[in-house]
Amino acid sequence: MRLSGAVLAALALLVAVPTGAASLGDTGPDRHARVGEPAGREPRPFGAECRTRVHGSAVIAYCHNPYPETDRVRLHVECDRWWDLDVDSAPVEAGPAQTVRLAGRCWKEVRATWVSHQK
Repeated sequence: MRLSGAVLAALALLVAVPTGAASLGDTGPDRHARVGEPAGREPRPFGAECRTRVHGSAVIAYCHNPYPETDRVRLHVECDRWWDLDVDSAPVEAGPAQTVRLAGRCWKEVRATWVSHQK
């Protein structure tokens, strides 16, 4: 069996190219080490677990942080009426194994509530 010059050159080129450069699609974030993170370490879990309750126009949230890093939690309340001012509480630090209480209210009905987290 005789190979043409073009086929022979292509085979020689494939053998000569390093294996990492041959796969162009392998450029994702897992291919390169991240700066500041030790190799092989999984990200640590973070974030307090929060439960909110709406009773009429009042909102109460309890957030428990089971993790070793402090979580700054903040309650956000969106009021239903256009003239009723929405509420964003001051950030409260939930330390390790600590439960904090957040409260807010509207004059009338509550449309939505959520808690934001910050390291």
